Amino acid sequence: MLATCQDGYEEAAARELAAAGWARAAGGRGWMSLARAVGVASSSERGTPDWCFAHAVLQQPIEVEGGSVNALAAGVAEGFLESARGERFESAWPLVVDTAVGLDGLGRRASAVESALRELLRKRMARVARLATGDLPRCGTVRGLFLYFTDFGRVSVARQAWLGGQRRMADDPLAPSRSFLKVEEAYGVLGRAPAAGETVVDLGAAPGGWSYSAARLGATVLAIDNGPLKGGALGHASIEHRREDAFRFRPDADVWYDWLFCDLVEDPHHVLRSIVEPWLRGGWCRRFVVNLKFGRADAVGLLEETRRRLAPLCRELRARHLFHDREEFTVVGEIADSREGGGA
Repeated sequence: MLATCQDGYEEAAARELAAAGWARAAGGRGWMSLARAVGVASSSERGTPDWCFAHAVLQQPIEVEGGSVNALAAGVAEGFLESARGERFESAWPLVVDTAVGLDGLGRRASAVESALRELLRKRMARVARLATGDLPRCGTVRGLFLYFTDFGRVSVARQAWLGGQRRMADDPLAPSRSFLKVEEAYGVLGRAPAAGETVVDLGAAPGGWSYSAARLGATVLAIDNGPLKGGALGHASIEHRREDAFRFRPDADVWYDWLFCDLVEDPHHVLRSIVEPWLRGGWCRRFVVNLKFGRADAVGLLEETRRRLAPLCRELRARHLFHDREEFTVVGEIADSREGGGA
């Protein structure tokens, strides 16, 4: 396999993948090639992967080398045409190109190879080529054509890839902080976002980026924080701000929320054990988006603890080191005994 991750977090990605039976063979900034450890079951035997620090994993890639744009494009096209024999392309399929970090001009090289490749495919498979799209699917295992340039004359090519759902989000000038981008990205990982008629409790809301995101989507938000709200969250008609301690706040009897938001600059173990786990065990929310800041903590150890504590309580649970995360990861999910109907 070849796994990509955020630049600077290669070690965390490698440790997580090692725990799943994959050994790092080589790599660079933002990527690593992996081989299955001896005696470890295949991915199909181990079940569906769900990695946090890996952003994408190219499965069974082949390496194409070439000294020019045309040579690289021809090598990729040849391999694709051979693998596509007998395959039916009835709808749009992804042709996705990415590059290693830190090599000036590599992005331009990759773009030139992509253009030459698309031209070759148009000549040989016009209808199939027209269906190729650069849009990246959100999450899960996807079949298409995935290219990752590790150098100017070397590209790893795979027909299938696992995608974690991380991607750059568009900012909003009214958003009070860049944390707005994290929660917007997290919706795509979960596959759902707050909607009109739903209720959100935002613990540690200030300055209000997450509250503003939910409110602009039509949800009613209760923002809990002793600090002030700012920007588009301040005075928003759909946001009620209460100056209370997020750790002590509990809903009234027979009150629950469609969504729990929590993004606190606090010890992540304390947040996990004192807020997230009690809220899920109490059934006080249906779905949740929680950010855990590992900082000096062991990131992979925290990830393992999070999964161990929360997985038994959840119908769905995903942890991701998002494109907009730094020394933190974001956990999204839906609780196992999720209630239907109205919230608070």
